[in-house]
Amino acid sequence: MAEYKRYCKTLELKDDPVLIEEYKKIHAPGAAWPEITQGMREVGIVDMEIYLYGNQLFMIMETVPDFDHDKAMEELARKPRQSEWETFVSRFQKTSPDSSATEKWQLMERIYKMGE
Repeated sequence: MAEYKRYCKTLELKDDPVLIEEYKKIHAPGAAWPEITQGMREVGIVDMEIYLYGNQLFMIMETVPDFDHDKAMEELARKPRQSEWETFVSRFQKTSPDSSATEKWQLMERIYKMGE
C-alpha cells in the first residue's frame, strides 16, 4: 500500500489576540463548516491539522498517494461554500478577502527528515 503524501503550509494571522481566539473557536472540534471538510475529502485530503504559534499558522495536510496539489486546490476552490469560507476567515488573516486558499496558504519546503 502506498503511503500518503504530506504537505506543510503556513499562513500568518493578524496580530490581534481577540481575533486569534475567535479563529481558534471556529476551528474547534465540530465548528468548521461541514461543506468545507467534505470538499477537502472529495479532492483527496485524508487528514489535516493546523497548529498555532503566536499569530503564525502551520498546517499538515495528508493526502491520497496520487494527489495532484495544484489540480486539487483548483477543484477545492470550486466546491460549495469554499469561496464563502475563504471570505469569512480572511478577516483573521493577513490576506485579501478575495484570495483563494492556495493564495493564502504557502507551501513550505522540507529541509530535513530524520533518517535521510
